[in-house]
Amino acid sequence: MELFTASSLVALLTLVALEIVLGIDNVIFIAILAGKLPPERQERARQMGIGLAVFSRILLLLAISWVIGLTKPLFEIMGHGISGRDLILLAGGLFLIAKSTHEIHEKLEALDDKEERTVAKATTVASVILQIVIIDIVFSLDSVITAIGISGELPIMIVAILIAAGVMLVFAGTIARFVEKHPTMKILA
Repeated sequence: MELFTASSLVALLTLVALEIVLGIDNVIFIAILAGKLPPERQERARQMGIGLAVFSRILLLLAISWVIGLTKPLFEIMGHGISGRDLILLAGGLFLIAKSTHEIHEKLEALDDKEERTVAKATTVASVILQIVIIDIVFSLDSVITAIGISGELPIMIVAILIAAGVMLVFAGTIARFVEKHPTMKILA
């Protein structure tokens, strides 16, 4: 496998673009979660979150046969085959719905007392990282399955993920400041 053939470069550019687009929602989610931390810990949490996203995607790529096997139906419901991928995406979707509902409730039903709001907003780095890990797994699975469909070449997929991660690291702070400045973005995200 050569990395510098025309088809390999097209696959690489396509995957980099795809990873950046899929990574933006991940960065927004990470920014929202990191925004709950004290300002001095937010950047570190964002970096750790992006690092975990890269790590989980590369791990899934290395376990490529397992990922491909997840698309095989495990059982059927009303004639529709349900795969491991479907179950993981369903669990991730339910997590996103629950998290979104909680965030919207927090924004719209904010406590009146500032002291109570500060206490209620106190969040640990560990809880933020745990939430990031859960959502990274969901985002990573979808991203990896798509990458496998575009290019079956492991080196191209890993290089694309690393390039996209670099882009995400460069723009994570800017995206976080934008999301924090525009609260409606949190609700949209």
